[in-house]
Amino acid sequence: MADPRFYVNRGPLRLADVCAHLGIGLPTCARASANISDVATLDGAGPEHLVFCVGAAAPKDLGRSRAGYCLVESSADAVSPDGMLLLRCGSPAAAFATVAALLYPEDGLVRWEQTNAIDPTAIVGERVSIAPGAVIGPGAEIGDGTRIGPNAAIGPGVAIGRDCEIGSNVTITHSYVGDRVSILPGAQIGQPGFGFTSGSAGHKKIPQLGRVILQDRVEVGACTTIDRGALGDTVVGEGTKIDNLVQIGHNCRIGRHCVIVGQVGISGSCELGDFVVLGGQVGLADHVKIGDGARLAARSAMAPGELPGGQDYGGVPAIPIRDWRRQMAAIAMLGRRRKRE
Repeated sequence: MADPRFYVNRGPLRLADVCAHLGIGLPTCARASANISDVATLDGAGPEHLVFCVGAAAPKDLGRSRAGYCLVESSADAVSPDGMLLLRCGSPAAAFATVAALLYPEDGLVRWEQTNAIDPTAIVGERVSIAPGAVIGPGAEIGDGTRIGPNAAIGPGVAIGRDCEIGSNVTITHSYVGDRVSILPGAQIGQPGFGFTSGSAGHKKIPQLGRVILQDRVEVGACTTIDRGALGDTVVGEGTKIDNLVQIGHNCRIGRHCVIVGQVGISGSCELGDFVVLGGQVGLADHVKIGDGARLAARSAMAPGELPGGQDYGGVPAIPIRDWRRQMAAIAMLGRRRKRE
């Protein structure tokens, strides 16, 4: 469900209108006048919410959800729990994106107009320093002692805590920022995540309706990008330090006191435990889970899956560091042997 501080919900939508817009038939015994008030995740949905579910795990996932309406594939062998209506269609993800766009037609890049550098509805604390060219949007909140650099843009509704340092040319939207957070020049926080559904007609953008939450004492490096969540939140835990030129995708959960070195790329929906270290240019595919205290050597990569915590890893795909070193030594030995031959 989208935070009303950042998003305007144009619903509710009548079930009959939704089915007509999607080009699917109204299910038998369904009330045409029933309302769909919002879109949500399976875990966070209520009786008036629409969700979608695909894949082999669909029956298990559906059984846990309290959603009133769920989009599933036409051929899916799924049975709805009590109180849930299944809407069968060709592409549940594409249909979900269509309904989300109907409910939130203004989603996307933030655009707002104001004549003053600081909107009259913004709340600015004591001892706040705002450099020339900075813009503070409607309803934004800036905590005591925070410093905002030249040409920074703080979007509507953004809340920034006390004693933060916001560098020049930083853009922050759809975000809650804790106390004593440092964001270096050029960083982009809260932009839409890279989410699309693909079909024969091309690629369709999935509305990104989540937020970014930076907890206390986080540091974000220059020109780093942290995308907001698709429906949930992208969260960076307390005390985590992120270097320059890092990409963190939508819905990621970064633990406390992690260290993420320059040019790391983290795809959407990854989960890092506490005190995880990612060396330079590490790449993580989507839905990777890394346990507490794990460390990945520079230029390692990880496909979807899990890495236990408390160990060091290296290579592509990442494996325990000792095994990786043995492999590298064996390859070097083979190269020397072939050269002698």
